[in-house]
Amino acid sequence: MTVYNAASDTSNPRKGHRLADIAAHDPFVLPYRQEGAYYLYTTGIPRFTDLDRSGVLFYKSKDLLDWEGPYVAFTVPDGVWAHPQHGTWAPEVHEYQGKYYMFVTLHNRDRIFSEPPETWHTNHLRGTSIAAADTPEGPFELIKTDGPVPPERFMTLDGTLYRDEGGKPWMVYCHEWLQVIDGTFEAIPLREDLSEADGEPIHLFKASDAPWINGERIPGVKPSVYVSDGCQLYRTKGGRLIMLWSSYNKDGYVQTLARSVSGRLEGPWEQLEPLVYDDSGHGMLFRTFEGTWMLILHQPFKTPDSRAKLYEMEETEDQFKVVRPRADLHG
Repeated sequence: MTVYNAASDTSNPRKGHRLADIAAHDPFVLPYRQEGAYYLYTTGIPRFTDLDRSGVLFYKSKDLLDWEGPYVAFTVPDGVWAHPQHGTWAPEVHEYQGKYYMFVTLHNRDRIFSEPPETWHTNHLRGTSIAAADTPEGPFELIKTDGPVPPERFMTLDGTLYRDEGGKPWMVYCHEWLQVIDGTFEAIPLREDLSEADGEPIHLFKASDAPWINGERIPGVKPSVYVSDGCQLYRTKGGRLIMLWSSYNKDGYVQTLARSVSGRLEGPWEQLEPLVYDDSGHGMLFRTFEGTWMLILHQPFKTPDSRAKLYEMEETEDQFKVVRPRADLHG
């Protein structure tokens, strides 16, 4: 096994890492008040760590500057629908009804649904599963082991937890451009205990709705393909429902946001101006213990070069805006 650097060595977790040391992709931060610590979750890739299978790593910090870790929160077990060597994407952890739930995208490239020439790209089993634990440190165990939460024959990723006005839980996720060409955002209702889906998915919007998006031309595929990635939902102090999401413009990966005109999950959704360019994206928002809104995302896109970057944010009545990058916290 090749350990990329000291910040990827789970056999020797230590203090003093900076964000510049941590090969973070799809970063997610959980402020854990009981400990006064921030938990940073990211994917654990065997070829860059000492893990022998795909997993999820976490780091802890009191001040968002010095990080301790890495620790292992989850690894893909044997005997489930997902392949232990095929990846763990977009891990995030939510406190819900007294427990902690990890949403993580898993894969099985051996289970192929269709491939060229039947479809323009090979379609295989990919989707978000939910795992549970008593603490943010885990170990997290899959609740449903026979398949992902969204429909199994949909190639999906980046599922996140959302609770509607009545408190009902939903999983909002991306439907892969690899399957639908113009990637979409969809939502599926969940049972109260998050054990499985509780109805059929609904369509929210498609990636090409963004006026700035760059359609990639692929020979033999019409129209251009459009990437849908990294959905996260928040409600502003004015009650407006906002979704963070990412795709590509002509210069690279972009962090953007959309807003529900109705204030409900069903939309309709309008596209706002992007927040961050420069090959940056898959962000999420969290509040510091002092009450400041922060955006964390990864930049650049390529692994293992990607690093978590922090931005101080302003919450308005109807959206979120970047105040400044927090380069002082990057190390």
